[in-house]
Amino acid sequence: MRLLLFGFLCSIVLIPCTCVSAQKAAEKLPTIAEKTADMALSEGFFNYYWSDDEGKIYLEIARFGEEFLYVNSLAAGLGSNDIGLDRNQLGDSRVVAFERVGPRVLLKQRNLEYRAISDNADEANSVRDAFAQSVLEGFKVVAKTEDRCLIDLTPLLLSDAHGVIERLKRNKQGTYKVSADRSAIYPERTKNFPKNSEFEATITFTGEASGSQVRSVTPTSESFTLRMHHSFVELPDDQYRPRVFDPRSGYYERSYADYATPIDQPLIKRFITRHRLEKKDPTAAVSEAVEPIVYYLDRGAPEPIRSALLEGASWWNQAFEAAGYRNAFQVKILPEDADPLDVRYNVINWVHRSTRGWSYGSSVTDPRTGEIIKGHVLLGSLRVRQDFLLAQGLIKAYGADGITPDPRLEELALARLRQLSAHEVGHTIGLAHNFAASTNQRASVMDYPHPYVTLEKGQVDFSQAYAVGIGEWDKQAIRYGYADFPVGTDEAAGLQAILTESDSLGLRYVSDPDARPAGSSQAEAHLWDNGADPIVEMNRLLVLRQHAMDNFGPENIPYGMPYSELESVFVPVYLMHRYQVEAVSKMIGGYTYDYAVREPDAPKVITPVHPHRQEAALNVLLKSLSPEVLAVPHHVIALIPPPALGYSRNRELFNTRNGGGFDPLAMAAAACDNTLAFLLHPHRLARLVEQGTQYPQTQNLAISGYLERIASTLEDQVRQNKTGYPAALAETAERRMVAHLLQLAADKSASEDVQAAALAALISYRGRSEPRAYLNLPHGPHYRYLITQINNFLSDPGSVELRPALELPDGSPIGCGELH
Repeated sequence: MRLLLFGFLCSIVLIPCTCVSAQKAAEKLPTIAEKTADMALSEGFFNYYWSDDEGKIYLEIARFGEEFLYVNSLAAGLGSNDIGLDRNQLGDSRVVAFERVGPRVLLKQRNLEYRAISDNADEANSVRDAFAQSVLEGFKVVAKTEDRCLIDLTPLLLSDAHGVIERLKRNKQGTYKVSADRSAIYPERTKNFPKNSEFEATITFTGEASGSQVRSVTPTSESFTLRMHHSFVELPDDQYRPRVFDPRSGYYERSYADYATPIDQPLIKRFITRHRLEKKDPTAAVSEAVEPIVYYLDRGAPEPIRSALLEGASWWNQAFEAAGYRNAFQVKILPEDADPLDVRYNVINWVHRSTRGWSYGSSVTDPRTGEIIKGHVLLGSLRVRQDFLLAQGLIKAYGADGITPDPRLEELALARLRQLSAHEVGHTIGLAHNFAASTNQRASVMDYPHPYVTLEKGQVDFSQAYAVGIGEWDKQAIRYGYADFPVGTDEAAGLQAILTESDSLGLRYVSDPDARPAGSSQAEAHLWDNGADPIVEMNRLLVLRQHAMDNFGPENIPYGMPYSELESVFVPVYLMHRYQVEAVSKMIGGYTYDYAVREPDAPKVITPVHPHRQEAALNVLLKSLSPEVLAVPHHVIALIPPPALGYSRNRELFNTRNGGGFDPLAMAAAACDNTLAFLLHPHRLARLVEQGTQYPQTQNLAISGYLERIASTLEDQVRQNKTGYPAALAETAERRMVAHLLQLAADKSASEDVQAAALAALISYRGRSEPRAYLNLPHGPHYRYLITQINNFLSDPGSVELRPALELPDGSPIGCGELH
């Protein structure tokens, strides 16, 4: 008993001894000087130490609770447009702060979506505590001197901060993880400056590729290496004045919920994103800027591309001059020792991928205010080749000597690059797309322009392919965002005056949500179109297209290139009208409207397209389904064999059903599907029903008559073309029409009115086809096929596997063709 009691007393004594030992161990943390004695110090925004022996970065923290901006980026990319992990790609921008809790340091991200802008601290805290914050990383204190602590930053730097693993998983390209033993700090791009600390690391991912995209761009798909960049940036001072967002202004919106707002005011606060720009002399009509906006071009861009990009980006100075600034927007070559991801530089990057794809403009923005800290453009290098290809199919590009291309091809490609450079820079200074600019004589570089190539006396003319210089809409938008209003002036009244002036000039503005959807109701906002009248432009393009096809031949490619490669040059010629089809279709069941706000003189906000215009749109779209438009000239078919050895079919070419050769019937089927998908979009048909009920006095297109009109036109084509290639094309168009009607009738997401109309059209089709199916007529098998499809569907809709549409070759950004 005494032994047990003695043991119990000993255990009681040992417990506080253990706590004392832990406390003493904590007190024995080395000083920062002791811990870093053999390390290289880099002084700057955050002092850090490089341990060459350990391969680690140690960060010294002297200002706990002080917020700064944390930006992660991708310095070296994967090279796949489809996956979208590009060189010098910006990642997230977050307002964060270091907080110390005992032996640990937390990197906490502030939740800025929900705020209370109030002098009442308790009110502000109540909102802060109502919504989750985020701890991005936790660190152990490894040394300290007074209030300064040292942490090992390496785990954060060697993590998948850019979300590569999730991106690959989402794209079904494989399951990967970071390989710690194959990852390391990248000292060459780890630097320090007074207001920003820049860190970079080489990150290796290992795993198994389940898709083809990773394999197509990596030496070994089981292990590939990227570089990730991390920026710790001092937040701007509080002298920046946010500018109110107006849906008519042309800017991107930054918003947050302010719970301190009086109940008679909107909870959501909206303001635009823009650079800080101030006049040296606010009272002068034209003044130099206190600090101009300077953009730098990637040194990797070669000539003549470099000069084109510099020129196009520099166009923006015209808009800033119109806003009252002198030489306030400048473009230069990136200094030789500069890092493109250094937040001190606005950069236009020249980015390479294995296939063509989008260019884009992004920004590092202060989430608190919308102030743009760094503009950052990524321009895909293969775009210039695709624009070259667009021109190549329109003329005898190698007619002179079979080797040297017509100089107009490069001129057109460079003209497009100038416009593209200006467009993407426009995003990085705050501007959204304006897809109505084509209706105003190309009034904005923020539109997507189709090359305006004309046919003059039988000769193709490229001289007006792309607009030169900044547009009138762009100047007005820059005035709204950057005009300097001196203290004491009414800024709200000044901004309203700019918007009123834009309206009086007839400048239209419609952006992505109303232009991109295939079933969009906005009749005046399109991608890749020209002109104020979509119908006129469609007819003009069809004439140019036919001219190009009639004159297409061996001289469209150089000596030494396989004849099979003529197909890649011919595809964009055959599909020259594909985007104009969409533009015209928006007139059917379409409306015109602006981003109107309530004012004393209320305008008519939304107006349907006049029935006569809708009828004209239907007529020209039906023309695109005719054998005359769908046909490939015989001399072209006779020139193009299947792909030569060493070449292959790819997604830039049409899908085929003949074993892989040039397939003019499959091309026609895909072109028909493109037109019919727009003509028969369920949203468009629902609006035809809607307009018929809301505007009966205007004699709108009724959905039943509309479907009947399409069907009868295609039926007439079949009856009129009894044999040969034209007959096959007519049958193709009608079969695709029935397939789309079957799809509509089975589409449970479509309105019941639309489903009912599609079902009625199918029954009508069956009634008209049955007498023709069993007579000794040229199209008997075709009619029997249609009747069988319809009967099977009507008897058991669930048993019919609807024939999918043939996909067109890759579209936006415009152009098709294998890269040579």
